[in-house]
Amino acid sequence: MCRPIPRSAMTLTHQILSEHLIDGQLVPGEEVQLRVDQALLQDATGTMACLQLEQLAQPGPSPSGEEDVGPALRQFEAFGFDRIRLPSAIVYVDHNVLALDFKNPDDHRFLQGFCARYGLHYSQPGNGICHYLHVERFARPGEVLVGADSHTTTSGALGMVAIGAGGLEVACVLGGYPFPLETPWIVGVRLEGELSPWVQAKDVVLEILRRRGVRGGRGAIFEFYGPGAATLRVTERATICNMIVETGATTGLFPSDERTREWLRYQRREDHWVERAAEPGARYDEDEVIELDRLEPLIATPGSPGNVLPVRGVAGREVRQVCVGSSVNSGYEDLAIVAAVLRGKTVHPRVSLTVTPGSRQILDTLVATSTYRDLIAAGARMLEPACGPCVGMGQAPATGTISVRTFNRNFPGRSGTENDQVYLASPATAAAAALTGVITDPRDLGEAPRIAPPLANPAIDDRNILPPPPPEEAARIEIVRGPNIQSPPAQSPLRESLRGRVLIVLPDDISTGDLAPDGAIVMAFRSNVAAISRYTLRRFDRGFAERAHAWGGGFIVAGHNYGQGSSREHAALAPKFLGVTAVVARSFARIHRRNLITQGIVPLVFTGEEDLGRARQGDTWEISDVRRALESGAERLFVRVRETDARFTVLGRFSSREREVLLAGGLIAWLQGGGLVPMSVHRGASGLVDQGSLVTNPIPQDQVDGS
Repeated sequence: MCRPIPRSAMTLTHQILSEHLIDGQLVPGEEVQLRVDQALLQDATGTMACLQLEQLAQPGPSPSGEEDVGPALRQFEAFGFDRIRLPSAIVYVDHNVLALDFKNPDDHRFLQGFCARYGLHYSQPGNGICHYLHVERFARPGEVLVGADSHTTTSGALGMVAIGAGGLEVACVLGGYPFPLETPWIVGVRLEGELSPWVQAKDVVLEILRRRGVRGGRGAIFEFYGPGAATLRVTERATICNMIVETGATTGLFPSDERTREWLRYQRREDHWVERAAEPGARYDEDEVIELDRLEPLIATPGSPGNVLPVRGVAGREVRQVCVGSSVNSGYEDLAIVAAVLRGKTVHPRVSLTVTPGSRQILDTLVATSTYRDLIAAGARMLEPACGPCVGMGQAPATGTISVRTFNRNFPGRSGTENDQVYLASPATAAAAALTGVITDPRDLGEAPRIAPPLANPAIDDRNILPPPPPEEAARIEIVRGPNIQSPPAQSPLRESLRGRVLIVLPDDISTGDLAPDGAIVMAFRSNVAAISRYTLRRFDRGFAERAHAWGGGFIVAGHNYGQGSSREHAALAPKFLGVTAVVARSFARIHRRNLITQGIVPLVFTGEEDLGRARQGDTWEISDVRRALESGAERLFVRVRETDARFTVLGRFSSREREVLLAGGLIAWLQGGGLVPMSVHRGASGLVDQGSLVTNPIPQDQVDGS
């Protein structure tokens, strides 16, 4: 039953969540079920998500052990699962585009066939980066988007609730299931004033990271408002919403106002505009105020997006590489400021400069405004519109040298170089470093240059976003699977008790990139869990996978914020393949905790700060009566260390749904057993339009659920 909490004046976040609420109460910390309007996948997460969607539709074993379709599949068959059950969904090919061998092209071929067969759109390689393209062509104010990428939050720039999730959860959304979400607390960020010359939107989100670090936003949605918000373009808002997830936040969003309307008009989508904002007098759970005119250029120093300092605090350090672009700073104005700084000059002799536009539309604008020529003349290396060096796909920095990047993450080794020294900064600061060869506050360059205005009437060309064919044609499509495309691990019921050895003891802030590394070599195995598992935690221990096999699995032990960063569920799938049954940590990042549960791995939390310090690799831990505890709703479980007979408690706080999923052995097993039946259909954006605005899956009116 839907029971939104009455409020005298509602925030924009609560308005949208209330409109999409299917079950639960909007009380911070309580789990609710949401109706979803849009979903996105990308090629690095999409193949496994699609394989799991197929697996989800397979018969589950009956209690007697005989094959039986079960209520979930019977519901699929009754509806006719020949198309996804969502108004709008798309797969973007933007991560694994190097094609070093057959693996990436095979994934792309599989995804294109899957999209055509089941009714998703397919954005071809080189067409653009998913987050920027989605803001251009799909995102709509007031809607809910769930995407298999943590930076799905970028679309909050258009006043929509856009949330990153694991691939399996997105697969469930495509199959017609509601999206479960722990109700977030809302941080209202009032923006005042206007950005000064040389200070950019990147500095706004770096300021939030400077204040809160990489854990200070966990469980929160950041809602931006105030007079300063109206001064920011949609592309500037996208930068802030993209990187707000680095605080651990669920998402961020801006109001849908005249700047939003201006953007949608520019994209020939003005009919998608609706005005949305917090109601007057709305109160937030927590408040922040940022005076834009008092900000200065900031920079995140190596190792974490939360290590933020003023640029002048690290100025003068020698730079060997500068990379501009990626999903967070690849808009026209972002790249044009670099061109303007370098116009008539050349990049410093020891610096290699790369520039990555976010989409073909931006690339076209760069060419038409002569910005592209200015960059080339200055010595920039122009890359195709794809994620590229942001996820370690080429352009790794030289050993022990500084790389200044406008990207969103600088976790150790993410660049492709193990001992990298990556700094995160605005395009203006990056341009200053490219010109001078050292980290430089751009204000020291003098008066800010004028940039060429963007095209007043840009070319809108969606021919590289392929709509699905009609159902009768789609039914005949063969989905081709290359040899690297392998099914995910099977899910089996949780055992009565857990017993195993401590495989490794890890510090705070372990990222999903540590668990499933970035880079061209490893990411090529995203559709092959057995192969990618060999690289698990290799930054900390190259023998981890071999030891996990030899010991028959066991436990991972870690500090705070375990699983920060990307939504990649391979960070849970690979440990599951290696036999990991539970992770015991001081705290977990939101998406990764969810991914552990969906794959049947139990996330447990230390109750005593000293207990982690006593954990030793190789010790045998026994956690008794786990199944009974989950069945009864008990939160405290007891760990016994066999070697010393020491005992301590851990917490297992789960919603009733999470307990059921863990008992079943994972989300697929739970749904196959009838844990939840899909909704008959979702309401939302529908209709079919031609080039210029994008296609969505039409839903016959007589099939629309009136609930």
